[in-house]
Amino acid sequence: MTEKASEPLKQFLELGKDWERRSTSIPGVFIMKLPSYRKNISKLSVEINPVDTYGNPTKKRGLLIRNKMDLENYRELLKHEKLEALIETIGKVNPPTIERGKTKSDLIEL
Repeated sequence: MTEKASEPLKQFLELGKDWERRSTSIPGVFIMKLPSYRKNISKLSVEINPVDTYGNPTKKRGLLIRNKMDLENYRELLKHEKLEALIETIGKVNPPTIERGKTKSDLIEL
């Protein structure tokens, strides 16, 4: 990253609230301030969370990546050849999902 991005991140680490999420210029990528815990001080983390058409996160909590090693480990897991087959099988086993936000009262019959 550039020095340009470094300063706002430093300010967010100092002034942001615990668990606060900030958007980035990359859709679905957020910065989250993690609170201090026991001997660990507050840190920033990257959150990967798919967004809707308005740019809002679609999940309550996304995938948190705290350092480069986390990123590499997730990349390796996601590349595993059996993962896609497992997800397809789960999709066949799970009951169909109900679309949110669309109820009969929302429909206008013509």
